[in-house]
Amino acid sequence: MPDTQTLAARHARLDEVRAAAGVEVLVLSNPVSLRYLTNHAGSAGLLVAGPGGLSLIVDFRYRESLRQLQAGPCACPALTVVDVPTTYEAALLECLARLGVQRAGIEAGHVTVSRLATWERLAGEQGRGLVFTPLERVVERLRLVKDAVEQASLREAAARLTGVTQALFDGVVRSGRTERAVATDLERLMREAGYERLAFDTIVASGPNGALPHYRAGDRVLARGDLVVLDFGGVLDGYCCDLTRTVAIGTPGSQARDLHAAVLEAQRAAVDAVRPGLAASDVDAAARRVLERHGLGEAFGHGTGHGLGLDVHEEPAVSPRRGAVSPAELTTGMVFTVEPGAYLPGFGGVRIEDDVLVTPGGCEVLTHVPRELLTFD
Repeated sequence: MPDTQTLAARHARLDEVRAAAGVEVLVLSNPVSLRYLTNHAGSAGLLVAGPGGLSLIVDFRYRESLRQLQAGPCACPALTVVDVPTTYEAALLECLARLGVQRAGIEAGHVTVSRLATWERLAGEQGRGLVFTPLERVVERLRLVKDAVEQASLREAAARLTGVTQALFDGVVRSGRTERAVATDLERLMREAGYERLAFDTIVASGPNGALPHYRAGDRVLARGDLVVLDFGGVLDGYCCDLTRTVAIGTPGSQARDLHAAVLEAQRAAVDAVRPGLAASDVDAAARRVLERHGLGEAFGHGTGHGLGLDVHEEPAVSPRRGAVSPAELTTGMVFTVEPGAYLPGFGGVRIEDDVLVTPGGCEVLTHVPRELLTFD
């Protein structure tokens, strides 16, 4: 958990965003934003952030946990906790009135139309000229580059996957078991490793199901000759890790070996391409060129990776260049997945995924699990 000094540095950066947007305060409603800025990990709350400090609006459920948090080394600096006597909306408008705010920025991607309408209606009833200004990626831009505390959490989350995978390969993945049974054991191993929860629904896709990139574990029984895509991740101290390996049941055929080899070559090329100053789309292109050379360009229909942090899918997007939209430029401290894949309907698929941290000289691979095609009886 970030300490007071780390939070203060985040607040200073946030206030630069607020000032540049020309608003007096920022009203933040995304629970992830609140956790990033205050260490409040609840599912509800509103944060009013301005040059004079932060006001965190919460209900009864979070009073005691915040009291304990604010008494420790990870207390949020310059924080005022505001109670919700009736509704969050009324408490917000009362807070803004007390601060004398006339222009407030809001997270456009996280405020519903109906909620904004309620805020505007209440402001009108107060007879105040309060204006809510929608802003894009207010906190997301700050979260793109991970600070030292975040890097440590992400590194530890990824490191624990090694033990989980070793236990998974030690008798859990084998012929005669259903995908769902394998997923159940895998999720138990994640809990035993200390993850607070799963980062997403576990994928165990065997045989032809492997051609479905976001397939979920079902009742199909693993059989000899299958390729099995295993995609799983956990959350540790709020931060997500994500790993995919593709294994074989029994001796793989030539098509399976060739498919895996092509994807592994593409993944290595993409990891080797990562360095500061490069466009994220160029990492995607490095993987895509390899698969196209193997005649698998059409079999790779998703992006090569996505950012990791408090969300399992966040910026930067490591994907093809899209028209006039400028891709993210890689910067030291960014963390994202590298996960090319190839999917052949009726046969199956292969995906290989690791988590990487951009460093001054290239990248550090955070996940340490063999990538070669492993076989199990």
